[in-house]
Amino acid sequence: MDSLLAVDVGGGTQDILLYEQDKPLENCIQLILPSPTVLVGRKINLATSQGKAIFLFGRTMGGGSSTKAIKAHLASGFPVYATTEAAQTIHDNLEKVEKMGVILTTGKPKEAEAVRLADLDLLMLEEILQKVGYALPAQIAVAVQDHGFSPCESNRILRFRLWEKFMSDGGKLQKLAYQTVPSVFTRMQAIKLDVPGALLMDTCGAALLGALSDSVVRNTVEKGVVAVLNLGNQHSFAALVHQDCVLGLFEHHTALMTAEKARGYLARLCGATLTNQEILDDGGHGCVPPKKPVKAELIVVTGPRRSLLSARDYYFAAPQGNMMLMGCFGLIAAAESLERDRLP
Repeated sequence: MDSLLAVDVGGGTQDILLYEQDKPLENCIQLILPSPTVLVGRKINLATSQGKAIFLFGRTMGGGSSTKAIKAHLASGFPVYATTEAAQTIHDNLEKVEKMGVILTTGKPKEAEAVRLADLDLLMLEEILQKVGYALPAQIAVAVQDHGFSPCESNRILRFRLWEKFMSDGGKLQKLAYQTVPSVFTRMQAIKLDVPGALLMDTCGAALLGALSDSVVRNTVEKGVVAVLNLGNQHSFAALVHQDCVLGLFEHHTALMTAEKARGYLARLCGATLTNQEILDDGGHGCVPPKKPVKAELIVVTGPRRSLLSARDYYFAAPQGNMMLMGCFGLIAAAESLERDRLP
């Protein structure tokens, strides 16, 4: 692998690294940009302020800021038109989308402002790179948080059922990366339509692999159990890891986390007493506790909201001195692992 474009798409930012194997990492191109959902939300908000109808087209992408802006546009009394693929950004159940007031159509009405939806804007990235004399590399790896296609039940329930399957299948770290994406992951499938050869990961899996690439964490996980808590802008994910296996995990919403709650959840995850129902009842996604209590040799905290906890009490992982590229480092680690597996 000579070079790789790693793109970690979050709820607040998209973190980008053009990895070149023959360069010190400090000299590789690194970008922290607003996330695609934030950029789309701004375009819709502008159309709302101008009193224009909007036409949504493109791909299924993450919601958050974009969905919030769509609802505000409708609440202001302005029309929203959308293709079926773009409309699934709002909800997988298109009947519910239509009941919100969105008009499904295949073509753009003359009066509407066109807004393209996509988790990956390759044209924008290509233009940025060309400005400084670079081209897009052949290899691209992308992380998005994909809740899975769930038209009839809560997508947080389905998402955690997928985590439970990952755990029941052995919790192997190498299973966190996809070259062939399962059909249930519609956000990942949408990226594959534009970049068929892309390596795909969930953002939580990418952050976990990124944290494990930190030299202190890597040395510890080979000998004992490491607890990793990633406090993202929207979601929080914790995992107990030993060598190449996840032993237990939980996933929650960062907005509902407090320092006291995070400490308690981590302690009880290690003690195998934290339950799935407790996380669900608190508005989170769920928990798969370890089969027996474990002692964490190191508790690692990372993510853009890591200041919720203190670096005096926990190890703040920052591979290569850059915490914001954690997911990108995870994508690189997954790509390198797959390349090693292909070697004779």
